[in-house]
Amino acid sequence: MKSLPQFCSLSSSIDDISTLIPGLPNDVAALVLSFLPYSHHARLKSTCKSWRLFFSSNILISLRFTHPNSLSHLLCFFPQDPLIASPILFDPLNLSWCPLPPMPCNPHVYGLCNFTPISLGPHLYVIGGSLFDTRSYPIDRPSSSSSAFRFDFYASLWEPISPMLSPRGSFACAAVPGSGQILVAGGGSRHTMFAAAGSRMSSVERYDVERDEWVALDGLPRFRAGCVGFFVGNGEKREFWVMGGYGESRTISGVFPVDEYYRDAVVLELRNGNGNGGGRWRQIGDMWEEGERRRLGKIVVIEDHRNHGQPGIFMLDGDEFFRYEMTSNRWVEESRVPRKTPFNSSYGFVALNGELYVISFLKTESAEARRLRHHKKGGSLYMQIYDPVKKTWRSLITRSPFQHPMDFDTAAMCTIRI
Repeated sequence: MKSLPQFCSLSSSIDDISTLIPGLPNDVAALVLSFLPYSHHARLKSTCKSWRLFFSSNILISLRFTHPNSLSHLLCFFPQDPLIASPILFDPLNLSWCPLPPMPCNPHVYGLCNFTPISLGPHLYVIGGSLFDTRSYPIDRPSSSSSAFRFDFYASLWEPISPMLSPRGSFACAAVPGSGQILVAGGGSRHTMFAAAGSRMSSVERYDVERDEWVALDGLPRFRAGCVGFFVGNGEKREFWVMGGYGESRTISGVFPVDEYYRDAVVLELRNGNGNGGGRWRQIGDMWEEGERRRLGKIVVIEDHRNHGQPGIFMLDGDEFFRYEMTSNRWVEESRVPRKTPFNSSYGFVALNGELYVISFLKTESAEARRLRHHKKGGSLYMQIYDPVKKTWRSLITRSPFQHPMDFDTAAMCTIRI
């Protein structure tokens, strides 16, 4: 059995708790209970007083990270403004939901959107976004936010962290693997209530988790918002990629603004491989020909440690599924979503535990939908899951915990291993 450094340092706290499981020492019982799925912990607290104390203690998370096999792979949904609607975790393995507490409320701001949720270790971060501020003029004009919050799974509470140097929403963001750092690039002030307009920017920043500090890096070669970011490579050869997005805009008939979407990508070569030293940007050519498509679809990345740090990069464009080939700088068709959404509604797209989840709101009246239908809730979520190694599809359906159907064009999602 592995040693329990975090557990032993708090053994006196466990000794203060009455018996967890009759017939077992508390240290062994605590280890057994720590392997129960995270999504069940809230319900298990009501079993008895000792379990309530244990499942509310920070030792539980310490035990789970000491034994990675106990960690759950979860989806985190932000159906709307997290200042008024709590994010909810979903466990696909156990088909169970677990709400998180709402973020700290600011009475002066509302309508937060285009923020980025990202997980790093036992923490969930919500960074930036676009919102309305009652203290600004005019009050109906959205502005970008520099605020950032972190949910600490040890303490089970939200806490503010240092704000970004530059306010932004709709930006590229990724965690530097194994370094406790987060990079953000580009972005702007566009709000989901408006199809166009809003500012664009090129600045790049790095957040140091340990120091709670943002540091400016070399900016993007040009303004870019609505882009995605991810890391390629490992060790000393690590790069931060920023794909797609939009920059300048043009007008139709001199009235209607239309975005000019980028077909290329830019790459930041990190000097130290860990994000501390910054680096130089280089440009990657166009990823498709003129007329092939107008803009990038939804992008997700699967880390592949067996492939020398080269991740699998996938795009969902309508119901078509593409894989990015770095050698040719082209998108190659991988598959098609087996079941299209009704009425051309949007999909949610996220990577979890090596698989790709295509999520839609179920409106059809199948037997399964009727069985799970709950008139007081928002229907059911239908998840079509693709395994890029086996190249096979499977599906699952679950009752939605949301009061209304989720709009995946405005909702935010991320994954977390906790």
